[in-house]
Amino acid sequence: MGRWRSIMRELSAEARLHFYARSLSRRTGASMHHVGLYSAFAVIAAIVFGTLSVHPF
Repeated sequence: MGRWRSIMRELSAEARLHFYARSLSRRTGASMHHVGLYSAFAVIAAIVFGTLSVHPF
């Protein structure tokens, strides 16, 4: 009976570690999406302000 409990304890620790790794991976993916979105806005703003600063006339 004691061996069964230790096996179940190890499995639950492994499951917790796996869950933590998945949540960490999900957070990293979400932050990468934010970086991509903000950099796209920065490029658009640079293009807009760059074209506004040119005086063709």
